[in-house]
Amino acid sequence: MSKVSKLFKGSSSSSSSSKAKHHHRSKGGPSAQEAIHRLRETEEMLTKKQEYLEKKIEQEIATAKKHGTKNKRAALQALKRKKRLEQQLAQIDGTLSTIEFQREALENSHTNTEVLKNMGFAAKAMKQVHQNMDLDKIDDLMQDITEQQEVAQEISEAISRPFGDTFDEDELLAELEELEQQELDDRMKSMGGLPSVPNSKLPSRHGPRPTTKKRVEEEDDMHMLASWAT
Repeated sequence: MSKVSKLFKGSSSSSSSSKAKHHHRSKGGPSAQEAIHRLRETEEMLTKKQEYLEKKIEQEIATAKKHGTKNKRAALQALKRKKRLEQQLAQIDGTLSTIEFQREALENSHTNTEVLKNMGFAAKAMKQVHQNMDLDKIDDLMQDITEQQEVAQEISEAISRPFGDTFDEDELLAELEELEQQELDDRMKSMGGLPSVPNSKLPSRHGPRPTTKKRVEEEDDMHMLASWAT
């Protein structure tokens, strides 16, 4: 094979390889980030074009004012140019609105894709965690925990129960009353006992009336008691 054939063959193979790579890339399509970046660049370019057109419109208005009725032809040409510039500006405004809408929709789609991707990743992780769990074993484990808690409660009650003999509380109260009565009797004895009761009968209610002086004192005492009561 000649060198020229080899050269063309190599060029052909490299060209085929380049075409294959390009075809593979175009088949996959651009990523969302690349598309968003391109749209932002386009927005910046159109915004700069807007600023340029606005300045040109101001210049044409100034030119029309400058010539006025003195040079109607020049003034009219300036106004015509202004009209064309305004049409371009309106087209750019519409294009910008469309690009902004497309970019926002793409950003939202990209965000939703990332959210769904992360949610799927979390779901797989949760599935992996639950894969080694057996519901029957979990029920048995919870039952064992409940039983052990009951055993611990019984142990606590047994430990807190007092040691030694237990006594009847009613018997203890009866004994306490006897001791109090005994102490009361001892006090009465130390005070000389109860006063003796006279054997003679008390005068009857229909007996002789007390003397007048004594009756007056009793009436005074009764009046005093009545005043206290009221």
